[in-house]
Parts: sequence; structure tokens; C-alpha cells
Amino acid sequence: MGIVERKEREREEMRQLILDGAQKLFLANGFEKVSIRNIADAIEYSPATIYLYFKDKNQLLFALHQRGFVKMVGEFLPLQLLADPFEKLVEMGRSYIRFAVENPELFDLMFIMNAPMDTLDKEDWVEGDQAFGLLTRVVQECMDAGIFQKHDVQSTAMMIWSGIHGYTALFLRKRLGMFPECDRELIMDEAFNLFCETLRRGL
Repeated sequence: MGIVERKEREREEMRQLILDGAQKLFLANGFEKVSIRNIADAIEYSPATIYLYFKDKNQLLFALHQRGFVKMVGEFLPLQLLADPFEKLVEMGRSYIRFAVENPELFDLMFIMNAPMDTLDKEDWVEGDQAFGLLTRVVQECMDAGIFQKHDVQSTAMMIWSGIHGYTALFLRKRLGMFPECDRELIMDEAFNLFCETLRRGL
């Protein structure tokens, strides 16, 4: 490995170390209560080192969102090879739930943690747009195939995402205390199946 390649690898390793430290602190203490110095102390580097990679903690949060959506989109992309659009939609929903269950802290940071979205408004949020774009596309495919009636595709995609996201978040946040703990995953799975069946019959 040449000098340039080694330096680039070391730079990327440092960037990931900073992101890991920021993610832990944001989730533990809340975005507003975490400073760049806190992150620097946690990873045992100076604040100046962090500023070489990120101009402020808003940019750090944006980078964490990017990392999460890159991972999520990576799980969605193979499903695009499925021929049946409704099957594709269902499997994307299952993938979304699985992503949340397997990456609860990252999912919390991406969708649930209270934090300003100023940077998302200013930057090109390619990864987040790509995730929603894949959902919108498969919803359009369902409409074109006559599986769904013709509605506004963006609104329909938002409705579907909101439904799946809602009970996924309830599950992760342990808001299903009215059900026996041993039954919660089964109930969540059955709720998803019922939701999908309702979509097929009612849209």
C-alpha cells in the first residue's frame, strides 16, 4: 500500500472513530447537550482534530444520517430485482423492520431522536432521498400494475411508510406493554401482515 492510500485509509478510520463517538454521546445525552469537546474527550483527541473533519456537530449529525441511510438502501437494493411489485413492497417493509430491530440505536438516531434538521435542509441529502425514492418507485409500479388505484404517489408512499414506521417505533420504544413480552414480536409480525393485506385490498 502506497503512502497516499495509507493516509486515505487512516483519514477514513479517524472519520469513523469520530462518528462512532458522536453517535454514542448523541444517543446517551441528547443532541443539544453534546459539544464537540465532549466528543473529543470521548475519543481521546483534541477538538481541533474533529474540526479537521466536520465543521460543527450539525454536520456530524448529517454524516450519521448518511451512514444510516447508506446501510438501509444497501438492504433495499437487492429487493428491486423482484418481479412482482407488491411482493417487492412487502419485502421492503420487512427489510425496514429488520433494519430497525438489528440497528436500534442507529434507527433511533435516524428517525426518533429529537435533533435539529438544519443541515439536512442545506445539504444534498442523496441517501435519504434515495431510500424514499425506492419506496415511491415501487408504489408507482403497484399503481401501474393495477394493484393499487391511482392516487398521488408521494402521499401514498408517505402513508405506507408512516404505517410501518409507527408500529416499528412502538416496538423499539417498548410501548407495547399491554401485550405479554413473549408475544410482542409475533403480534408485530401479524400486524405487518394485516397491514399489507389491507393495502392490497383497499388502495
